[in-house]
Amino acid sequence: MVTDPKTTAADALDLSVELCGVRLDNPVVPASGTFGYGNEFKDFYDINILGSFSFKGTTREARFGNPTPRIAECCAGMINAVGLQNPGIDRVIAEEMPRLRSFFRKPVIANISGFSVEEYAYCCGRIDREEQVAIIEVNVSCPNVRHGGMSFGTSTEAAAEVTRAVKAVTTKPVFIKLSPNVTDIVSIARACEEAGADGICLINTMLGMRIDTVRRRAEIANTMGGFSGSAIFPVAVRMVYQVARACRIPVMGCGGVSTARDVIEMMMAGATAVQVGAANLVNPYASKEIIEALPAEMRRLGITRLRDIIGCVE
Repeated sequence: MVTDPKTTAADALDLSVELCGVRLDNPVVPASGTFGYGNEFKDFYDINILGSFSFKGTTREARFGNPTPRIAECCAGMINAVGLQNPGIDRVIAEEMPRLRSFFRKPVIANISGFSVEEYAYCCGRIDREEQVAIIEVNVSCPNVRHGGMSFGTSTEAAAEVTRAVKAVTTKPVFIKLSPNVTDIVSIARACEEAGADGICLINTMLGMRIDTVRRRAEIANTMGGFSGSAIFPVAVRMVYQVARACRIPVMGCGGVSTARDVIEMMMAGATAVQVGAANLVNPYASKEIIEALPAEMRRLGITRLRDIIGCVE
């Protein structure tokens, strides 16, 4: 029997990674806010090809979000100020989670947002009981309503306080998703690690703005918003590299990833898994295409097992 050497080579490749005991068939994870609760993408392709996905940021109460317009295009990216629109934790558990189980067979990552330490703890405690949720991702880029609106993620003390509160009410791995809008990402990541975080996810969007020069006003109603897309990829790689070298807990890389080569670069910087964000909004097949392109990129670079390259850059 003659064996196709290309098939043999592909079969020999190992794309799997492990995050805090959670095995993923591959490291590609659509990022929160770009993949809904999965239902929005399931008719495009079988999303079980994914390593996992992080569902839409969920808060205690339902949120309509910010006024429109909420999105502005820009060179190599986009700016958004959606405002955490979501149905609230009760409906997510009662409606979205049962529906998710009907078409997604793998463990999922639950992204939780909040405007007080108590809200974070409440929502994380609730979602921790959901069997399909394997990892809880805590978005600390939200404004702290009790302390003048400053983001939880821009203060080592506030980020650590949220981490401790969430860890006190959960049994599953907790990843803290950090904002890049800080001067020292390492100190905040270390504070979260010391407070009990099981992993770090970075980066969230950067702060950006566009101006409509004809109307002489900001293009989005919120004036400023989160800047994402391929333009921020080098910043994300740098921060992943810094945090992975400084912390002992795993890192999920995120920010401007749009190709299989980007995934490998992010892993070499120190990421165990890699989230794909804005690319999903441009091309609904982006994550699928990245996964399908990974074997060829691995063969080109002489990589047999993806987990062997995590943090290989000194």
